[in-house]
Amino acid sequence: QVQLVESGGGLVQPGGSLTLSCAASGFTASNYAMSWYRQAPGKERELVARIWSRSSVKIYADSVKGRFTISRDNAKNTVDLQMNSLKPDDTAVYYCYALIGTISSWGQGTQVTVSS
Repeated sequence: QVQLVESGGGLVQPGGSLTLSCAASGFTASNYAMSWYRQAPGKERELVARIWSRSSVKIYADSVKGRFTISRDNAKNTVDLQMNSLKPDDTAVYYCYALIGTISSWGQGTQVTVSS
């Protein structure tokens, strides 16, 4: 059974850092593209970062380039999102996503709140 479980969210002050982790089970995450999305209140869900399989090519939303880094830990079967220089506009629920063949899988989400 494919499952994605996010962790690491919380409350942080502007300029602070957080690392989100997505634990994958039921499949080998390194064999698939893995993504982080976010959804702020009243807004549509948007792609934050994606890392492709094998080549590990990465893409980022313009709003997070230079501040966020997506990476894999193949030994743990996880995908992490290191978030630095956080801004209030980064406040959202962050979701892990993977497309396994024709199966679209989402985690339950983890709340990130950036506020003083």
